Amino acid sequence: MGIKLLDCTLRDGGYINDWKFGEYTTKDVMAKLIESGVDYIEVGFLRDCDYEPDRTLYNNCAEIARILPENRGNTKVTAMALHNKYSLDKLEPYDGKTIDAVRVTFHDYDIDEGLAYIRRVKEKGYRVFANPINIMGYSDEMILKLLQKINEIQPYAFSIVDTFGSMMKDDLLRIYSLIEHNLRKEIVIGLHLHENLALSYSLAQDFIGMKASGRECVIDASMLGMGRSPGNLCMELIMDYMNKRQSGHYDVNPVLDGIDDHIARLKQIEPWGYNTAYALSAKYNLHRNYAEFLLDKGRLRAKQINQILGSIEEQKKTAYDEAYIEGLYQDFQNIAVDDTQTLKDLIGRLAGKTCLILAPGSSIVRENERVASYIETEKPVIISANFVPETYRADYVFCCNAMRFEMVRSKKKLPELIVTSNLLEMCADDETGGRKPLIVNYTDLHFDEAGSFDNSVILLLRLLKKLEVSEAVLAGFDGYQENGSANYVADYMASQHTKGNEENKRIRECMAQMEKQIKVSYLTKSLYQSEV
Repeated sequence: MGIKLLDCTLRDGGYINDWKFGEYTTKDVMAKLIESGVDYIEVGFLRDCDYEPDRTLYNNCAEIARILPENRGNTKVTAMALHNKYSLDKLEPYDGKTIDAVRVTFHDYDIDEGLAYIRRVKEKGYRVFANPINIMGYSDEMILKLLQKINEIQPYAFSIVDTFGSMMKDDLLRIYSLIEHNLRKEIVIGLHLHENLALSYSLAQDFIGMKASGRECVIDASMLGMGRSPGNLCMELIMDYMNKRQSGHYDVNPVLDGIDDHIARLKQIEPWGYNTAYALSAKYNLHRNYAEFLLDKGRLRAKQINQILGSIEEQKKTAYDEAYIEGLYQDFQNIAVDDTQTLKDLIGRLAGKTCLILAPGSSIVRENERVASYIETEKPVIISANFVPETYRADYVFCCNAMRFEMVRSKKKLPELIVTSNLLEMCADDETGGRKPLIVNYTDLHFDEAGSFDNSVILLLRLLKKLEVSEAVLAGFDGYQENGSANYVADYMASQHTKGNEENKRIRECMAQMEKQIKVSYLTKSLYQSEV
């Protein structure tokens, strides 16, 4: 009895590119994996869907047959099915010509439904892998009860699935020991790891070392570790390890060719790999979407993400709830202060005046002469949004974003700061030239009739409306372009979480509402200008 390898690039990797590998790439990846001698290839999901030849999502085996090579050598083919996303009425009885096995996933809250589904797949003649989602969320007692049911059904394999990447060596040893001593000996044990803690390669080696000699096992991996962030165990690494330490038969070269030809470029869509936020989600054994949601805000430091993730209730950890995490995010941001006197002081300084808002778009450099001429002629009050301009002397810097605020306060000489209350803890001890930052309520600016927004210019315009400013002139409010670094006056301001067209659309709609409430004009070209 030995260890086999299962490649899940075309299935798990599909979270990166919406399973749009293209028919040629799909076939070539399969051909290279077969040439490498991999034991199993998971070709994608069985799912109730509109079939597209270029995607690795299928309604039935007839659609899968289109991409299978005539000669598969000793490689077997699998597909994965989520019991609540695929109707088994569509699955043909096993005929030995297409897929050899189906891998079935289920949660801890729908175990019985998942097991009933497995029975039906078995009845159709297929080998079945039982893949319980997030086994790290199971107590020992829950695992033992599940194993009793698994033994009754007798699937081909039962997998240890570290869904949230929170497993460490002692966890793996505990869970493997429970399974090894309580699972029928003829049932294969599988292992599916994620890279949240950068431990997948190490854990795979630990698993190989602890495996009982009489048990057959299957380890999942993908080419270059491709998979939903932060990714999976790298196939090329575990193949090489198997060859060196386990008398493996794998040819790594075709896999390396496949990475060069097809997989490496896909990292441009969404880079996978170790990331501190995903490590934090693993720390709390959370659904990774919680970390992704907070990362996509693009406004939080890692330690703030840590604080929010650490406050998620136990019953909310496994099943992602976007409304719930949005609520936690807003609660974290909405630190209220009494800003009555601050607003009164600012009204005394700014009411009836024209304010030039400098946003950090690259147009304030490209159109420097125009901006400088306007400043010299009109002499507006200059307020920069979330940055300190190098070529213009601002009267105020408005800050509402923790990431930008750290950059701002690192500057030696600063204009007066206007800071929203969500940054209160960060600026509690800050003083600028003997002046404490002026703190205004975040909540009052984040919400208005147009909805909620975290964009610094939107929040600043809402503040200027409160301050009875007569006109706001915008420069550098360019809009998001595809090239993230080209959006900003400095490369260091670009973020991997920069929004694109969808965010442009939301801001454009919000600006249309703002322009009804305060006089707004654009000094430099912007995607948000209303068409005349």
